[in-house]
Formats: sequence, C-alpha cells, structure tokens
Amino acid sequence: MQNRFFLAFAFFIAAQFSVNAQTYTTILKGGHLIDPKNNIDRVMDVAIQDGKIAAIAQNIDPKLGAQVIDVSGKYVTPGLIDIHGHVFAGTDHDGQLENGFSSLPADGFTFRVGVTTIVDAGDAGAETFDLFKKNVIDKVQTRVLAFLNISKKGMYGSEFSSEQQNNSFFDAELAANVAKHYSDHIVGIKVAHYHKSDWVAVDRAVEAGKLAGKPIMVDFGGTTPRLSLEELFLRKMRPGDIFTHTYGQLIKTKETIVDLETNKLYPYVLEARKRGIIFDVGHGGGSFTFSQALPATKQGFYPETISTDLHTGSMNSAMKDQLNVMSKFMSMDMSLANVVKASTWSAAKAIKHEELGHLSVGAIADVAVLNLREGKFGFYDVARYKNEGKNLLECEMTIKDGKVVYDLNARSFPVAK
Repeated sequence: MQNRFFLAFAFFIAAQFSVNAQTYTTILKGGHLIDPKNNIDRVMDVAIQDGKIAAIAQNIDPKLGAQVIDVSGKYVTPGLIDIHGHVFAGTDHDGQLENGFSSLPADGFTFRVGVTTIVDAGDAGAETFDLFKKNVIDKVQTRVLAFLNISKKGMYGSEFSSEQQNNSFFDAELAANVAKHYSDHIVGIKVAHYHKSDWVAVDRAVEAGKLAGKPIMVDFGGTTPRLSLEELFLRKMRPGDIFTHTYGQLIKTKETIVDLETNKLYPYVLEARKRGIIFDVGHGGGSFTFSQALPATKQGFYPETISTDLHTGSMNSAMKDQLNVMSKFMSMDMSLANVVKASTWSAAKAIKHEELGHLSVGAIADVAVLNLREGKFGFYDVARYKNEGKNLLECEMTIKDGKVVYDLNARSFPVAK
C-alpha cells in the first residue's frame, strides 16, 4: 500500500514537472534586444505565452518553451509601427486612395518588413469610415488604425477633386463624433491635399481634434501663394500634433524647414519641436529630399517618428518600405537604437496607443526580428539623388499577438526528415 502511494506521488510530481517544463509557448533565444521604452539594448531572451510577453531575461531555460527559436546574431525589437500609410484598397476606379487603386492591401506590405501596426493616414472620412472598417480593418491580419480625414468624403479622387477642396465637406463636429464612436480604431484627424491659400482645412481639423480629444496629422503645402510654416507650427498646431512630410521640398507651394541659401534650420522649427510638435517622415513618392534631410540631420534634427506614406506611387520608388526608410536614416548617422525607437515606442506615444511599441512583461507580443546587413548600400530620394550607407535592415521574422506571421528563413519550423 505504501509503495503504491509513493508510486502515485512520483507520477504526480513527474506530471507536474512536465506541465511546468513548458511554461512558454515560444522562446526567442540569443537575440540582441532593443526595447527603447525599457532602455534595453543588449542580448536578452524573450518568452511569449498567450499572445503576451511573459518574460525577458539574459538566459531563459529552453526547456521552459514549447517552441524555441534561435535568433542569435539578430536584433529583436517591438513590432514596428508605421504611422503614415494608405491601405484603404478597393475597386472604385475613381476612388484612388479612398477605396481605390492607389492604396495597398495592408497584409501584403507589413509583416514582411516587421510592421505589425500601420496607421492609415486619412483615406477615409466620416461618411466612408464604416466601409473602411468593414472592408479593411475587420478583415486583415495587420493591426490597422487610422487618422480620419477632415473631409467627410476622405481622399476620394485626385487631390484637386471637389471632395478634397470643398469647404462644405470639412465638418469638424461630424468628424469628432465619428472619431469618438470608433475611438479604438481612429487615432486622430488628418488634413491633407488642400490647395487653397487659407486655413480652413487646418482650423477645422484642429477643432475636430479638440472635440474628439485626439491629435491631428498635417500634410501641408500645395498652395500658391504659400502659407506660413511658422504660423502653422506656432499658432495653429497644438503640442502632440504631428507634422508629416518633414523633409519634403516643394519650393513653389510649400515652405521648407531648412533655409536653402544658408542650409540652416529655420529657428521656428526648433521652437516648434520645443512646443511639442511631432515631426514625422512620411517619405512617400514625392515628400523626402536629401537637400532637406542631410542639412537637417547634420544639425541634429532627426524625426521623432519614421513612416513610409505607403501607396502605389512610393512602394517601388525611393521609399520602398519601412525598413528601407529606417536604413536611409542610418545612412545619415541616426543610430540603430534611435531608428527603432522612432518606429516603435515614439510612434506608439504619438498615436496614443502606449499598449504597443514595447516588449514589457504583459505587453502584446508584437515582435520584429531583424537582420542588420553590412556593406555598401545606396539610398535615393524623390529628386533621384543618392546617399550611401553601410547598413541595410532586413526582416528575418515577424510575430503578431504571439504568432509567427512571417518567417524569412523558416527559423520557426522543424527540419524535414
């Protein structure tokens, strides 16, 4: 009887050990972790369980993981956040960015470059956001958030279309109500493609932002005569509002942040940063030039957030993707840690989704595993001038909500026999 008791007890202990031996769903082993929120920049293991970060330590026992993925020699970062893209893809031949062919399907252009969250930058307006949510946000694997366009029709048609130029479509109260109704999905209000030399679009976007308690993102310029950037930064925008296309250069219709004669930043640009205006890249197909970026970065004026302005006109040209834009800034001496920060934690704070962009224990397990290639690489701008760099970032693996969604070299798969 006593022997039977001890035998049963031994089996119980063995069973408990077996259960406890696999505490984690996945362990990422041996990678160099860069987590700007938590000031981590060193080799650390990352454990995932139930779609959350379960542990961060220098050496997690591999026996505790049901799956152990060797990422030694790679960089492990929070899932990247692109706060300026265009993903309201559709079939309306007149829609362009709004339910049209100029926007792109999110899942085809995110996971393969480490992006787990993309923010659509104003494709939908108050009258079209329902369709955007139904057709895109609710369907794709990528986490899609959005800036709501101040025009209730969104970015329908060309940027000179009545839907984007008609002041009667700029209804601040309606935009604020929709933003509050879809508060989990809408991060702010977008103003863009307004080509009249007045402040109506900006003022109504700010009004909507105030009513909804959300920031605005400003795509500025396109007017003749030009409007004042100084007035925009110091008297129109609020701390926490986002200026995108920071390094663009459209001389006839938009003032620049760098004086082209002296190559110096205008003093009001630095004052705006002190005020809390957030400067975003928004590279796009026509909104990034080295003639602005090189002198600005040499004066220490790097972006708070790095974003792509992803659409059909930028994906195959100078922009390419999030990692290419990050690498481009590394070619201008922005450190790896800082380009990661600008694409993770700083981006999460800018859109007020601080549950994202970090790998704290208990956080959502969105992870990018990156390879940093060394060599001689060329990056060009929208004016077709080149700058050379020594590093190029490449996505090795992407994990969203704890699940591997992209795996370049099958690191998460068993070996065939």
